[in-house]
Amino acid sequence: MDFAYPFAALGTGLVILIYIWTGIVVGKARKAHGVDYPDTSGSDAFNRIWRAHQNTLEALPQFLPSLWLFAIIVSDMWAGILALVWAVGRILYVQGYAQAAEKRSTGFMISLLATAIALFGSLGVVVWQLVA
Repeated sequence: MDFAYPFAALGTGLVILIYIWTGIVVGKARKAHGVDYPDTSGSDAFNRIWRAHQNTLEALPQFLPSLWLFAIIVSDMWAGILALVWAVGRILYVQGYAQAAEKRSTGFMISLLATAIALFGSLGVVVWQLVA
């Protein structure tokens, strides 16, 4: 079976797996910090992990369409690489935020950079072609 965007498809799967992983991290934090369902707040340590999970959810509607625009307009292979970079950034973000709020910045910036490259790279090509 041939299809046009295997790297973007793999990247999308990876991004979804990262989100599922953040949910598992929250579940473990619930037990560790004694936060029962349906509560969404507890100790500062739990709240940081909860926010990392929520922020990852908030980032998905920005990253995934940008990833696919980039795959279709620019490069499927590079879209897959951007998805990998985003995933690494998110892992660092969640791990850093779990330790202390000020340790989340590096991972956040890595994933934000991947999103910006995907979005502005694809839109830049579109604008370039419209103007040319």
